[in-house]
Amino acid sequence: MRTNPVKEKLKRGEPTFGTWLSLGDLYATRVLARLGFDWLTLDIEHSAIDWSEAAALFAVIADAGCVPLARVPEGSHHYIKRVLDAGAWGIVVPMVDTVEQAQVAIAAAKYPPEGNRSVGGGMHAMNFGASAGEYYRHANDQILVVLQTESPRGVANAEAIYRLPGVDAIFVGPNDLYFQMRRPDGSFPSDEEHEQMIQRVIQIGKQAGVPTGIHAMDAASALKRVQQGMQFLAIGSDLRMLTSAAVAVLEQLRPDRVGRDVARY
Repeated sequence: MRTNPVKEKLKRGEPTFGTWLSLGDLYATRVLARLGFDWLTLDIEHSAIDWSEAAALFAVIADAGCVPLARVPEGSHHYIKRVLDAGAWGIVVPMVDTVEQAQVAIAAAKYPPEGNRSVGGGMHAMNFGASAGEYYRHANDQILVVLQTESPRGVANAEAIYRLPGVDAIFVGPNDLYFQMRRPDGSFPSDEEHEQMIQRVIQIGKQAGVPTGIHAMDAASALKRVQQGMQFLAIGSDLRMLTSAAVAVLEQLRPDRVGRDVARY
């Protein structure tokens, strides 16, 4: 059975780099999977991707030698079981604010006796190049569990969450964290306040001995976070890479017609 190189790198203290898949396009995914990213995360939380599309994308990522991950809509047993049975090598769980939420997600990703994941299917084993029996014996050691810290409440409970057995990495969603820090009067935190919250996550992660990561918009920002001690770095997305390259061309050809909304991608 194939082993998960991302889990191995994280345990060794090495950085890993990937990107988010929002398009759900098979051709684009096959290309990205061969470019050298450690992992690719299919964003099922915010993108209109169905289960058959997800299974196909996980398969082509794994076949290319890259690690397929899935960001689930929520950390429930239902969603986690579906993406893992469809062939994902790990999960990214959004909005984990409490120990109880974290425990539900971790248990759903682990077969008994460590968790309560249901047994069935065959796509999961195929993506690891294993028989079903081999997969059932070794999956608990190979599936990557990444929990997202995206709110002040999540940061307040971070120490207890990060020390739970089965947590492989913590991932900061900077945009959601920024919006969750919004004050009752509707005002947003300053850049300094936002950064201080991110730095708290990094520090707590170091104290708990769990790798941390964040979504960065470019390579320079990702490398800066690596210098701060982060190890699980997402750089943009397939959609952002597409639009950024297209805008760069149009700025030279038709500067007066470049769309004003492209920055949000």
